[in-house]
Amino acid sequence: MASIGDLRVSRLCLGAMSFGDPRWSEWVIEEVEARPFIERALTLGINFFDSAEMYSHGVSEEILGRALRDFARRDDVVIATKVTAQPHDDCPGGLSPQHIAHAVDDSLRRLGVDYIDLYQIHRWDDGPPAEDIMAALDAVVRSGKVRYIGASNMYAWQFAKMLNISADNGWAPFVSMQNHHNLIYREEEREMNPLCRDHGVALVPWSPMARGFLAGNRHRAGGGDTVRSRTDPRAVLYGSDDDYAVLDAAKSVATRHRATPTQVGLAWLLAQPGMTAPIIGTTRMQHLEDAVAALEISLTEEDRAELEAPYRAHPVLGID
Repeated sequence: MASIGDLRVSRLCLGAMSFGDPRWSEWVIEEVEARPFIERALTLGINFFDSAEMYSHGVSEEILGRALRDFARRDDVVIATKVTAQPHDDCPGGLSPQHIAHAVDDSLRRLGVDYIDLYQIHRWDDGPPAEDIMAALDAVVRSGKVRYIGASNMYAWQFAKMLNISADNGWAPFVSMQNHHNLIYREEEREMNPLCRDHGVALVPWSPMARGFLAGNRHRAGGGDTVRSRTDPRAVLYGSDDDYAVLDAAKSVATRHRATPTQVGLAWLLAQPGMTAPIIGTTRMQHLEDAVAALEISLTEEDRAELEAPYRAHPVLGID
């Protein structure tokens, strides 16, 4: 187990982005298919679940909430969700205090709970003053609707600014950062991760398996083997020659451990300083089982050196 504030969480978090309405994204699975994943995650010891108001326009939260009510006691699970940051047609408010106040009530209703354990802003929003955002987040904590707040997808200077604002005003601080970090993309190791460690902020990165890239579902010549690899707009985050060199190293290390490259990549991430609980997403039961099995893999210094040697600097990816 690990900690986020006073929350005791499993070393893996099950993300619910893949559960919802296929009309939102064609690789998303509907409720009848999604429920067994949530039930199995619980039996495997996962107690930490993450969603967002934007996932399938709220349907993901509804599915997650119903399943957790059926399969678990509320006090035994940690529920995280996110308020959409960037204004768009479905969410014109962005991180305005008005939208935060309404959005938290909407998420509570869709999840069917009285409180949210971890309420996260999905991205930085240039619109409202940062002071107004932090005041609004403090208000939802003080109301009892939210236990802790977290952030996601921003530059380290932006996160530091918001941490300072909360400290200066005695407001609820961010206790977690959901950022883009995996064996293929490691730019967060330069500034964001050290900042979080220094402030005692839990790291809960998204896309720990590089959206299936570590599973080998994409090809150097282009295209992919799965619906998601062909249609997910963020699949383009990976695929350079340098990325394939890292994948080749993961395959080599995986052979020695009788594991998969995905498991090796997850084991590597779990061993990084300050790492709390990577957020895994899946629509295949074997992938969920494999992810939990990766918790038992112990990499040697030689393994880590081989995995890290091919890495080359990337442009910043995943924030916008």
